[in-house]
Amino acid sequence: MGISQFACRLLQKTPRKPVINSFQHFRTTCLHSLTTLSQTITEDLTRNQKPFRGYPFFELLFSRTVSSKPTHDNAEQTQASVQNQNISNNPDAKTDRTAQDAENICKTLYINSSNDSVESFLDNIHVEMSATLVVEVLKKLSNSGVLALSFFRWAEKQKGFKHTTESYDALIEALGKIKQFKKIWNLVDEMKLKRLLTKNTFALISRRYARAKKAKEAIETFRKMRKFGLKAEVSDFNRLLDTLCKSKFATIAQQVFDEMSEKRFKPDIKSYTILLEGWGQEKNLLKLKEVYREMKDEGIEPDVVTYGIMINAHCKARKYDEAFALFDEMEANNCKPSPHIFCTLIIGLGSAKRLNEALEVFRRSKACGFEPEVPTYNALVGAYCWSMQLDNAYKVVDEMRECGVGPNSRTYDIILHHLIKDKRTEEAFSVFQRMSREPGCEPTVSTYEIMVRMFCNVERLDMAIQIWDQMKAKGVLPGMHMFSTLINSLCMEDKLDDACKYFQEMMDMGIRPPAQLYSNLKQALLDEGREDMVQTLYERIEKLRKTSLVG
Repeated sequence: MGISQFACRLLQKTPRKPVINSFQHFRTTCLHSLTTLSQTITEDLTRNQKPFRGYPFFELLFSRTVSSKPTHDNAEQTQASVQNQNISNNPDAKTDRTAQDAENICKTLYINSSNDSVESFLDNIHVEMSATLVVEVLKKLSNSGVLALSFFRWAEKQKGFKHTTESYDALIEALGKIKQFKKIWNLVDEMKLKRLLTKNTFALISRRYARAKKAKEAIETFRKMRKFGLKAEVSDFNRLLDTLCKSKFATIAQQVFDEMSEKRFKPDIKSYTILLEGWGQEKNLLKLKEVYREMKDEGIEPDVVTYGIMINAHCKARKYDEAFALFDEMEANNCKPSPHIFCTLIIGLGSAKRLNEALEVFRRSKACGFEPEVPTYNALVGAYCWSMQLDNAYKVVDEMRECGVGPNSRTYDIILHHLIKDKRTEEAFSVFQRMSREPGCEPTVSTYEIMVRMFCNVERLDMAIQIWDQMKAKGVLPGMHMFSTLINSLCMEDKLDDACKYFQEMMDMGIRPPAQLYSNLKQALLDEGREDMVQTLYERIEKLRKTSLVG
């Protein structure tokens, strides 16, 4: 029986009145008959008949799910073809597939990180390399520069694949975290040859230098752009200032501002706003007000972003009356407050346990016509948490779900932080399990770090390792601080074999152990008379320190 006849019989057997009420039954019948349909698809096609001819609904359904020119001869292959076409036509399916492939690759790399070469293991992962997939993997490997470099070099050997500016930048970010700056500049030379260099690459390198407390090198990187044929503009100048300020180099940023604004760049409102934020982060309200006056003297009037930064600075310094005075000044100047400013006030007042005022600001934001966004709701959750009104915090989370604006992993991280601070370990673990099951709230490396630290602090290393293993199974890679927390706890519990295992795992990932961590482990080993292991670890550290990454 061909598909057309089969569909006709289905229609005859399906109640037609009322049509809408019978649709669910009709749909169920079709689903149950899917196997039969798959088996008969090929029959009509073999006889060169158009599938479902004469039945427009089925013709439309078929045309959306099956290629009109299948290249396979059996039902199983046809079904695979349908699945692949659905993925290629569905952006969400593509995204899900890319995320899954990236997770599988990271798991493989992580499990086999101790091997000298991971290429043979990667060869067993049969996925098609794409620019999107490679960037996704490299971002997931941002805490492991060694594995990121291995994957990067393996990917470029795959047939038909070529690296993009984005993949180079993602690798540079990972290598910058382990301070492999010589290797980074080799990559810059490669990018120049391939004409992939952009000013964003130099901004990334400057930021990694600044994070490594190398402000001089960060500034020199900015100057090097000209050598590579890239002309710096005021927007690039602002990015340098922002990099320095965010790394707590406000004084140096001010010096750069004073020098370059006289010779090369005319500062704009963003230049001044970045400096204001830098001084605000350092809670230096004297310099903050000085820059603010200078900006106004130059004829630059503050905008909503400027006011937001000024208000945030005063909240951080717990000068709430001055913060509200700035808020009033902003409104008097017909500058409409943004949701971010309301969020800033809620966070500040909440952390000071001025809950009623925080709630009033939240109500005021809604009165201004703003629909609450995830950051605003998260600020409200935090305000309740600071006052240890966890029941109300959970109600806000429920409201977020109802409104379709969250929650996200940050929402739960806020709650976890306060539960742990209040030593409510069991409840924190319950919240962690809940977020692990909730779509869009998957734990991040920050979440895992919170949970591992919690269990280490209450001497439940079995649970800390369970969380660690769950993290690894998800392809999430730990950072230096997380390794340090676990290893130090293992030393305190005299679980030295496990401590050494994770210490070596950290080095396998290319993370250089902090001096204090090595000192703690070394002393614990010496107390147990294990000088041989101390020597082994010392040699591994020296090798990591002296060996430049290859590739």
